Amino acid sequence: LLFAGSSKPETSTNETTPRNSPTKHWHWWLMVALNIFFLIAGQTASTLLGRFYYNQGGNSKWMSTFVQTAGFPVLFIALYLFRSKSTQTTSTSPEPSATKITLIYIVLGLIIAADDLMYSYGLLYLPVSTYSLICASQLAFNAVFSYFLNAQRFTALIFNSVILLTFSAALLGVDEDSQGTNGLSQGKYILGFVLTLGASATYSLILSLMQVTFEKVIKRETFSVVLNMQIYTALVATIASLVGLFASGEWKTLEGEMHAFGSGRLSYVMTLLWTAISWQIASVGVVGLIFVVSSLFSNVISTLALPILPVFAVIFFHDKMDGVKIIAMLMSIWGFISYGYQLYVNDKKARKTSVSVEENS
Repeated sequence: LLFAGSSKPETSTNETTPRNSPTKHWHWWLMVALNIFFLIAGQTASTLLGRFYYNQGGNSKWMSTFVQTAGFPVLFIALYLFRSKSTQTTSTSPEPSATKITLIYIVLGLIIAADDLMYSYGLLYLPVSTYSLICASQLAFNAVFSYFLNAQRFTALIFNSVILLTFSAALLGVDEDSQGTNGLSQGKYILGFVLTLGASATYSLILSLMQVTFEKVIKRETFSVVLNMQIYTALVATIASLVGLFASGEWKTLEGEMHAFGSGRLSYVMTLLWTAISWQIASVGVVGLIFVVSSLFSNVISTLALPILPVFAVIFFHDKMDGVKIIAMLMSIWGFISYGYQLYVNDKKARKTSVSVEENS
């Protein structure tokens, strides 16, 4: 979940390799398709499993927060497999001090933990369909933070996307039919709405802060560097979640929660386990798209998965899909297409510039 909102055309280290031959071109597209599948499947599965955990009697917000990052050791496999390829790139910039990097990891990790907690409350108090559509506002927040922190230009298409996603979230906020679902009070619905919106904004802030870190501090953009950022910030976030779990006293209720879980104790353990794995599958997809294509493309695909969730929510959890939600979903998709087309225009312009430079040299 990195690098979204860069002001310059981004390329990964993989893109330095020519893709002119049919074999390399086919291999590149295969990698893109595979990582898109990982991201969409992982994000969809983790959100649905999170809702299932609450529906079956789970009630620990800190446990829900913990599993969002606890599966980070899986990323060490990818780090081991790709370390040799990643370290081939050279950089003339001096290495940042270990103290500075550690401090950055700690600060970002704590922010991620707080962000995950807000998402946990949002998923508890909102139907999956409402929750996912509000999360789509992250692109709008991303555009705003990128403008101030990463010097990204506001074009007509990006502005259109911001407006559409903002109105989409606002529609759900005033939709009376969505409030009080699952036997919850209107006050809890509003709290869930505000916290989910705040989580989306915080998530976008994290992306921009990571972009600043890579541009101003690390000054390198390789697969291993990206993985290190995700692994160690997730480590800090996981520790913070564990502290919150014990400090809040929720750990005392976990045994009873497991025994009272609607679909059984084994299902309880497997739900938490596969939720953690699903989050890391999504994470691998995110990192893979950053490495193979670009960070902006990765963030857009992440947002594309959100309008898909309401469909599964209706199928599995029988969420009500009324007219307001359908309009909000269409607006979210429209906003996504608007933002995505701007990225396509930027990429096309960057490729033309690159070709012109090569021809003149």
